[in-house]
Amino acid sequence: MKSFVQSRPRQFGFQTLPLIALLLLCGCTTAPAYVRPALEVPAAYKEARAQQSAMPENWKPGQPQDIDASKAWWGSYNDPLLSDLILQVSISNQSLAEAQARFRQAQALVNTARAGFYPGVGANIVSTRSGAGQRTTQNLLPGATTTSQAGSRTSNTLNLSADWEIDLWGRIQRTVESQEAQAQASVADLEAARLSAQAEVAQNYFSLRSIDTQKQLLERTLLDYERSVTLTQNQYNAGIIAKSDLILAQTQLKSTQAQAVDLDLRRAELEHAIALLIGKTPSELSIPQAALSATIPVVPIMLPSELLERRPDVAAAERRVAAANADIGVARSAYFPRLLLSASGGAQSSGLANLLSLPNRFWSLGPAFAATLLDGGRRRAEVEQTEAAYDATAAAYRQTVLNGFREVEDHLAALRILEKEAQVQQEAVVLTRRSVELSNNQYKAGIVTYLNVIQIQENALNSERLALEILTRRLMASVLLIKALGGGWATLQPFSPP
Repeated sequence: MKSFVQSRPRQFGFQTLPLIALLLLCGCTTAPAYVRPALEVPAAYKEARAQQSAMPENWKPGQPQDIDASKAWWGSYNDPLLSDLILQVSISNQSLAEAQARFRQAQALVNTARAGFYPGVGANIVSTRSGAGQRTTQNLLPGATTTSQAGSRTSNTLNLSADWEIDLWGRIQRTVESQEAQAQASVADLEAARLSAQAEVAQNYFSLRSIDTQKQLLERTLLDYERSVTLTQNQYNAGIIAKSDLILAQTQLKSTQAQAVDLDLRRAELEHAIALLIGKTPSELSIPQAALSATIPVVPIMLPSELLERRPDVAAAERRVAAANADIGVARSAYFPRLLLSASGGAQSSGLANLLSLPNRFWSLGPAFAATLLDGGRRRAEVEQTEAAYDATAAAYRQTVLNGFREVEDHLAALRILEKEAQVQQEAVVLTRRSVELSNNQYKAGIVTYLNVIQIQENALNSERLALEILTRRLMASVLLIKALGGGWATLQPFSPP
């Protein structure tokens, strides 16, 4: 026999539609309005004031923006090999690959949260077959029994269901906002990782080129020392000098040769570090030796407020504050009931042929409010936890900004002071070179001992190596300043005092 099943909640009808519409119109958000944490942004850098008598006054509050780390700031060093190595960072660096994967993960979480805006639809088809054995019944008449055969029965059911949560209190919206802010933070993390790797390649490269230049300096010095050993050997053979002078010359030569050999180890380590940064094994990278020839670019100093727009770590920290603010709204929404609209329908029949016929269909439709009345303070604790998390991320954001200002000031001061030091040291190099010439002439004339010559030669070598070290430090300071300013600084126009 065919059956007709139809259910319909009596409380739901046209009279409830105005109520639902009113709830939708009056639905409110539970999250506090987001405002970036307050910051005291200076009008000018301390080091900039030391170099300029005035600063422009038309600075503005910073707005976190996505930086364009693909700008070839490294091209200003005029080193093609350096540019080629840095370009490989974005292709093969595994730390960047990890950051990119985390960004894709954050994007997927955003899509997961957005799915809450839409109803969920499900379906199932169930086919069952049931039966029972024979049953024997004792009649009233003596010796009389009745046997009945129950047989088997087939039941086929098709069921469709849909559930939709009406976002009255903004729980879903705040969840989406939180995940979107986290995804934006992941983008900034990716750019920060890229910029950090690029800067590290540049620093290691300049250190390697500095070692190459030192090696050339030592090789030239060794030629002079070898001539000195030959000279002292001839003088000793002629009985002009004591054997101690010959031993001093030989010791100086061997000691300098050992220093040159030690540079090979440091160079190999730097070459291996560069290989790792560009995603290669050390055996896959070989950098030919060449002298340090990079030029130190003039980096335009942006306004302090622009630092908040350019640094990716600052942008990431600010986006995490926005996510924490949205999380507060998600936690607060737990205090309010959730409105669910559900609908289901289907058909049930003993045969597949007439499963979808009208008498076998059934359906139901209705709203439902769900609310937690008592939870032992769990919701309150969750709200307090999200509020504390917001305070923590806001403090981390402020600290990131302060660290950014400190880094800019540090590297500005380094460039300014090292430039003066380089000028003074270059004067010292000229003087030591002159003193070497004088001491050699005095030694040949028998005025001074060879010990005096060695001391002056060592002073000259150390003076030239110190000048090279200062140049390397200046190059590194310029790289770190570009990194501290957020990279891509070539897109910014330098300002001039009014």
